Amino acid sequence: MSFKAHDIENAVPLFLSEIAPTRIRGGLNILFQLNVTIGILFANLVNYGTAKIEGGWGWRVSLGLAGVPAGLLTLGSLLVTDTPNSLIERGHLDEGKAVLKRIRGTDNVEPEFLELVEASRVAKQVKHPFRNLLMRRNRPQLIIALALQVFQQFTGINAIMFYAPVLFNTVGFGSDAALYSAVILGAVNVLSTVVSIYSVDKVGRRKLLLEAGIQMFLSQVVIAIILGIKVTDHSDNLNHGYAIFAVILICTLVSAFAWSWGPLGWLIPSETFPLETRSAGQSVTVCVNLLFTFVIAQAFLSMLCHFKFGIFLFFSGWVLLMSFFVFFLLPETKNVPIEEMTEQVWKKHWLWKRFMDDYYVDGGDIGKGTKGFDPNSQL
Repeated sequence: MSFKAHDIENAVPLFLSEIAPTRIRGGLNILFQLNVTIGILFANLVNYGTAKIEGGWGWRVSLGLAGVPAGLLTLGSLLVTDTPNSLIERGHLDEGKAVLKRIRGTDNVEPEFLELVEASRVAKQVKHPFRNLLMRRNRPQLIIALALQVFQQFTGINAIMFYAPVLFNTVGFGSDAALYSAVILGAVNVLSTVVSIYSVDKVGRRKLLLEAGIQMFLSQVVIAIILGIKVTDHSDNLNHGYAIFAVILICTLVSAFAWSWGPLGWLIPSETFPLETRSAGQSVTVCVNLLFTFVIAQAFLSMLCHFKFGIFLFFSGWVLLMSFFVFFLLPETKNVPIEEMTEQVWKKHWLWKRFMDDYYVDGGDIGKGTKGFDPNSQL
């Protein structure tokens, strides 16, 4: 979500995807998202509490308290070891193998270690990772990653979370809207992320996204209908029954996002890029997310004034579009080692396999074949 530290969003999903065992990679990655949602909930409660401090200096207390988790994060980063991928890529093979044994809890890591060494060998041939992202064989991963970031913002979730007090006030919660929105939506966010942790490696990424798409679409359409019928230019609130129903629908929308597009928008890009473009790909992913977060945040209030209840129909249309995108174009990455994504995922997809032609250098000539791949050749 947009109010998280995006430098952390860049590094942590990559770190977790590289160290996690394949069978629990999704759940472990989303565990990070859970802690972020818990932090958001506490931050909202702190902000609400400090706003009540007389004298107008409560914001200083709020900012000061934010330094506590920042300090703990800094201290914790000093204790964290590099991933085996990073160590091997920098030539520390023995140290990388030792770390791999430690995080796997076994000495039998030779097959995985050899895969990492081979992936590192290919990655070292890449002199321009960002330019390499545009090559034909890397376009599917890039398209998927960028589309997920755009779609994540066009679910409307950040707009709803940013302006939740305005929406809660509209549906009849009055001056206590800020407290209700912070507590209710924050708690829903946390609980729903727990659902994702336990389900993502069992039911898969695609099913979660598709189920959530249906849930978000129906929630937004019904919210639009209620607001369109019951809230007019001359009436800015609902009766108690309709207000409660609208809040339930908003919670249903937030819960669907929290176990799907929220965490999976970061998980999927972190596990699909090959090693030679992984860091560059994740950087571009975060950049695009920030850009569209800014666009939606700046445009939402004006859109709400002009569209009124139609704002929910606008976002529901995007939810429908992104669900079709997932159904037809997003491959399942559950239980697939990240070093084997190309062979097990991209080369078996009905569309993306067309981009997976292998090229190799043989006597200075570049030809089509299966002996290898020159990652700096432009296709």
